[in-house]
Amino acid sequence: MNAAMKKIFYPIIAILAGLSFVSCDDMLDILPKNQMTADTFFKNDAELKAFSINLYGNFPGTSLYIENSDSYIQMTMLDEIRDQVTPENVSGWSWGALRNINTILDYLPNCKDEQTRTYYEAFARFFRAYFYFEKVKRFGEVPWYDTQVGSTDVEKLNRPRDSRDFIMGKMIDDIDFAYNNLPGAKSAYEVTKWTALALKSNFLLFEGTFRKYHTEIDFGKDAKSAEWYLQKCVEASEEFITTSPYSIRTIGGPDAAYYNLFTTNNATELMDEVILARNYNLTYGVYHNSNYTMLVASMGKPGMTKKLVASYLCKDGSRFTGKPDWETMEYTEEVVDRDPRLAQSIRTPGYFRLGDENQVSVATDLNATMTGYQPIKYVTTVDQDIYNGSDCDLIIYRAAEIMLNYAEAKAELGTLEQNDLDISVNKLRDRVGMPHLNMNDANADPDPFLTNEEWGGYQNVTGANKGVILEIRRERSIELCQEGRRYYDIIRWKEGKIFEKQFYGMYFKKIGEKPSEYDFDGDGNLDLMLYTEAQKVDGKAPKTTAKLSYCVGTDIILSNGDSGYVNPHKNMPGIWHEDRNYLYPIPKNERSLTDGALTQNPGWDDGLNF
Repeated sequence: MNAAMKKIFYPIIAILAGLSFVSCDDMLDILPKNQMTADTFFKNDAELKAFSINLYGNFPGTSLYIENSDSYIQMTMLDEIRDQVTPENVSGWSWGALRNINTILDYLPNCKDEQTRTYYEAFARFFRAYFYFEKVKRFGEVPWYDTQVGSTDVEKLNRPRDSRDFIMGKMIDDIDFAYNNLPGAKSAYEVTKWTALALKSNFLLFEGTFRKYHTEIDFGKDAKSAEWYLQKCVEASEEFITTSPYSIRTIGGPDAAYYNLFTTNNATELMDEVILARNYNLTYGVYHNSNYTMLVASMGKPGMTKKLVASYLCKDGSRFTGKPDWETMEYTEEVVDRDPRLAQSIRTPGYFRLGDENQVSVATDLNATMTGYQPIKYVTTVDQDIYNGSDCDLIIYRAAEIMLNYAEAKAELGTLEQNDLDISVNKLRDRVGMPHLNMNDANADPDPFLTNEEWGGYQNVTGANKGVILEIRRERSIELCQEGRRYYDIIRWKEGKIFEKQFYGMYFKKIGEKPSEYDFDGDGNLDLMLYTEAQKVDGKAPKTTAKLSYCVGTDIILSNGDSGYVNPHKNMPGIWHEDRNYLYPIPKNERSLTDGALTQNPGWDDGLNF
């Protein structure tokens, strides 16, 4: 939403407050001239904009910078991986947004200008495809509604779920109409034809890989195959790569270009790569808490996991996990000479805060991160280190993701060639000066770390393209880390057992007779002291100049007691049910209202028998 749009947005409540949606049965023969109704609204661009602009609120907000899965963890694990989701408490079964979308479509005939009608039909149908993608990811089959449904429409409200194929077909129809009729000019904050193509690429990749790996699900006798959806993904992604005005942003060079994407408060400066972003601006009172979340202990202490850190290649393209002692390397050694995206995603030695005129090195702070690997994406200038004080724009879609989609879909289909990697994955590597991914080398020697079960590696990848599929997944987990994609990647790949593995942080060697002290950034000042219960002096921590002093086993949990990996959830392992957890349950109260028309997802028992 640009500044002009914001000036429209804030008076919207006043406009819509007088807009009364009533049925024909409730109307008098003559409508009051001083009352707006649905039948007298939606007549022109201004009225349609005033109503439709609210649909932008359907896009995610803080979840674009808060990750909680196997790659990033927080103090509290996701309910989804703690066996805490039930048919009684499940969320996400909300249809208000769809009613607003269909309201626009139902009342478009009120507008007599054909060009305006076409634009808003494309706009609304984009959001309907987006709405149903979110529902399909979460619940699988759901009812399809393409018109408003009121509280008295009992027959429509009580209808059963439509097949997944039917819904996907409708989504494709909607998104194709949006692509063909939305503007082609770039816009950082408004949906365009390129936003539609990005969404299409995303949902086709999801559906194709979901069907490939979830062989336990019966999609129906005449359902389209995984290969069909993957090929459609290839076509959409290739069209984006070859015809869109987007590429990979390289301004800032290998050591800053990636980082700069996530610390700019004006996404219009990033439109060489950014397709769509959420516009935040403190001047308009539109803010979030990215700085505060990454810096303040009470905000969940998010941290990258050891598993993801270990996934980053060395700067020369070799495998970090190929080093004989990689598992017991301490922080200051393991982060040296790695893929530059690591130092642009977490604090490493030499990191300093934006807005710090003195350019003073800032060490990782274990008081603010569960793992020791402290995120810096979306952490901006020091003046925004307050609650509700951040206004950097949050990216929803960018070209890098579509390139990754293209490479993955072709690899899964078995049609990938080296040139495909060169126009996709290797463009991302070029940005940070990393050696190219070679398809033949990857397939000849698949990385054993990426399939290591103990470390939460992938268990379901097979075939001649196993090595390159694993490498594309590595690239995706690194390039899109902390951007809200990881959980559903695990879902579509059917790798949920990953969530039952221990989520480790940085490694600490055994504490000796004396406490261990650490200078994380090499500035000569101690950042952490670790000591044992036996090393307390008069019941207190030993004296130290370190900023933090932690008692092992109490203040910090290590995997081996007095040594090993930071292990914050050691006593709270994840729980994953393969027979049910890839889909959420349908809410029990919603099923009870439909007399059984809404069936329950497999494996979930809500006690209802119709």
